[in-house]
Amino acid sequence: MTLITRRSVLIAGTATAGAVLVPAVSATAAPTDLKSPKNTKTSGKRISVGSGETYTVSTTTRVSELSIAAGGTIVAPDGSSLSLTVDGVETGQLLTATGGTATLIQAGTYRGDVVLTVAAANEVTYETLTFPFRQAVYVDGDGVVTDKSVLAAVLGGKLTDAYANNVSITSTGECFDGVYVQDATYTLDRPSISLTGNGRCDFAGYGAAVVGGGSATTLVVAGARIDNKGVVRTAVIAGGGANVIVKDSVLRARNGVLPADYQATVETPYMESVPWMLGLDGNVRATNLIGKNSKATYLNSTVFSETWGALSVEGGSGLKLTAINSHFGNTGEYGYGTYAIGDATVRVLGSRLDVGSYATIIAGPAAVVHYGDSTRAAVSALNTELELGLSKAELASIPARNTVVNSGHFGYMFFGAGQLTLDGGTVINSDRATFLNKGQQTTISVDGSQGARLNPRDGIILQMIELDDPGPVNVNGKMMNIGVYTEPTGDPAKDTSFDPTAVHATDGAATFNSIALKGDFYNGMRTGKNMVLTFEDASVEGIISASKAEHRVSSIDASTFYELGIVTNTTQAAVNNGAIVRLNSGSTWTVTGTSYLTRLALAADATVKAPRGKQVTLTVDRTATAITPGQTYTGALTLTVA
Repeated sequence: MTLITRRSVLIAGTATAGAVLVPAVSATAAPTDLKSPKNTKTSGKRISVGSGETYTVSTTTRVSELSIAAGGTIVAPDGSSLSLTVDGVETGQLLTATGGTATLIQAGTYRGDVVLTVAAANEVTYETLTFPFRQAVYVDGDGVVTDKSVLAAVLGGKLTDAYANNVSITSTGECFDGVYVQDATYTLDRPSISLTGNGRCDFAGYGAAVVGGGSATTLVVAGARIDNKGVVRTAVIAGGGANVIVKDSVLRARNGVLPADYQATVETPYMESVPWMLGLDGNVRATNLIGKNSKATYLNSTVFSETWGALSVEGGSGLKLTAINSHFGNTGEYGYGTYAIGDATVRVLGSRLDVGSYATIIAGPAAVVHYGDSTRAAVSALNTELELGLSKAELASIPARNTVVNSGHFGYMFFGAGQLTLDGGTVINSDRATFLNKGQQTTISVDGSQGARLNPRDGIILQMIELDDPGPVNVNGKMMNIGVYTEPTGDPAKDTSFDPTAVHATDGAATFNSIALKGDFYNGMRTGKNMVLTFEDASVEGIISASKAEHRVSSIDASTFYELGIVTNTTQAAVNNGAIVRLNSGSTWTVTGTSYLTRLALAADATVKAPRGKQVTLTVDRTATAITPGQTYTGALTLTVA
């Protein structure tokens, strides 16, 4: 009746990598070595814990009924964890405090195939907190570790030291993980995992369906069906240098209900909801990529969060997030497809995004993002670089596709510095501006030679504004999300040290090659940052100008987060917000409205014109000036259409 603690319990009795593991629990009466406090009743196949009593379960036990009175407590010995399953479903466990890490089986009566699993502790430290993980399956370099696993929560299929095939894991308690792989090579083939109820920390993976951690980990998740619902109840987490490869899978994460006393914060050990200052809401993201040199690849998979984010990257360094021929995004009104922070590399090839707010949030300071086609050459190169392990036959079976983004708000939001490349047949459809730059240094490159297109429904391709994130507020030493953005009043003061006619390394720069564009470009910055636009063999029809950018409301807090980034533009002469246009060879700008520039450089075969039936005129420092190909104009430039 005790848990067998060797690494595997083998049906054939031979300890090999392919051997089948079975749950090591016994279906007998309650064991005699349980530490039963006075007045606590253990009767046959039943355990009853009275009010005010603490019952210690020293070994894994199966009973037909567990009854815990209000005020009663059932625990495992020190150094161990206790998990309750009823008919193979982990249940009953709740966090003992908001912001805490410990869980406890709640008072109530549990009937059926009731198993109390005593497992060795799996304590994971993240920053200032240590999380006492419990998981259905724990895998390390030697295979499944049964004394760290709750195998009573693993139903059906085949579980071995090398792979799990067609297993099912269900949880309705809090902070229970499905599969935790640490420094191991392992394959999850067609698992079905459903976790309902809150998790606690998706920076550590506490409460996630699948976690791959450690630089020696290669975790392949193939044909998975993961459906989670709960606060930070993430589907897949890759961290600590792991290489996690998700293929042919469907992942879904739906919001839970935050504790009534939860206070929104940006302190990551305690963060359970998205910082609203990103213009988002929600409390669960479908995936997360963390740590140093970790990699996560999603191939031919469907990944959706309700809000917040689908494919996230958080902190760390050297992170690589890749989506190939996948469909991902948000089922709710707000959310992002991918997130790029630090020096992360994010690549989206041949995929479809249906997102609430942004295809990607670029949070810098050295993030690199690429959206393009899943050509055979590109996928083959990634197969080598990312060590995906795809065979020649698998590579040959992957169709080449273009990427399509459908966004209910913006295309891409720069919350930090970064580099963004769009090429191939990529199509970006967004209700608002394709590119929203909140005062950041950018290197945007759009190559339309293979059919890439930008389709902003509000007619704005690039919008630059001041960062409208009010930031967190220090409350008793903790950074809380209670800031308020207040629209500045009055005209900006001229910064005499900043040159609005020059190109600076810190400017918001964008280059457009071999593409026909229809839309406007506005620099609504108040402080020193220029908008630098370069057109190569491209045509653009629209307004390009410095502007006064104003939010629709003068004050924005958590209750009106959706107003962030939404502004109206009034074109006006630049102050500290130069607009620099370089029309290189083969380029044409059709000016559709009054535009204020600070520099205009024309190649010998470049053209500036007005729409048919109209005429464009140029003044430089209020002096009428002819527009001549091959010339460069600097100063206060005004182009007027009449």
